[in-house]
Amino acid sequence: MQFMSLRDGAARALAEPDLVRKSALTRALAKRWAQGGLSLHGAGDTLAPDRPGRPERPELVSPRHVKKRSLHTPQGRIALIHALAHIELNAVDLALDIIARFATAPVPRSFFGDWLGVADDEARHFGLLCERLGRLGASYGDLPAHDGLWDAAQKTQTSMHARLALVPLILEARGLDVTPSLIGQLQETGDAETAAILSVIYEDEKGHVAVGAKWFRFLCARNGQNPADQFQSLVRANFRGSLKPPFNDAARAAAGLTPSFYRSLCPVSQ
Repeated sequence: MQFMSLRDGAARALAEPDLVRKSALTRALAKRWAQGGLSLHGAGDTLAPDRPGRPERPELVSPRHVKKRSLHTPQGRIALIHALAHIELNAVDLALDIIARFATAPVPRSFFGDWLGVADDEARHFGLLCERLGRLGASYGDLPAHDGLWDAAQKTQTSMHARLALVPLILEARGLDVTPSLIGQLQETGDAETAAILSVIYEDEKGHVAVGAKWFRFLCARNGQNPADQFQSLVRANFRGSLKPPFNDAARAAAGLTPSFYRSLCPVSQ
């Protein structure tokens, strides 16, 4: 697969509606970047679309219309895996978008290499979950899903700093809070295969939050800003709702997201 530049490849993968091809483009771009010789951006690049390419299914509905089901039933586990696959697909596109949208920003090239690595991981996660759905007699698109995750991208189209605050340090960090419990529940139901996939995702997500924290702190240091104060200001300006405990403080802190960032944003005193 030929790419004019990293920005061109990221934008093309982002706009691709065929999800098998989207994943293939993402993983091929990561390999091409690792080989060296690919420019960051060029005059003839494809540019980031306003929305990612998507197939006709799943139907996108309001988050309140997505049913919650018990993990003690096969249908409930399929619903969980489908929801997680949808999250991982959005994570692929969010990582591609930060590359395609901010490719001309004055940051080191390693910033974009880091996010391409994240996109590559998320594409692998999406594939693992889709394969698991297939073994359970289902496929991605069978159930409705919500479009709330892409709201973060639309709200932060013009601010890299805000994008880093909302996506890795709010949305992905939430995965560190809830995934260990999900793994335990799946193990209790006897679904060791899905639990093993979530364990892989959990370990990788620690690194993704760390990438976000590293570059958020980099921008703050360059601008002479206090990282925790700046995070809170950006979240209050761009994030609807409040942060909800419980928090996985140990995993968050190991990734560089200490309680001083988020505790004051929680409505319940901890």
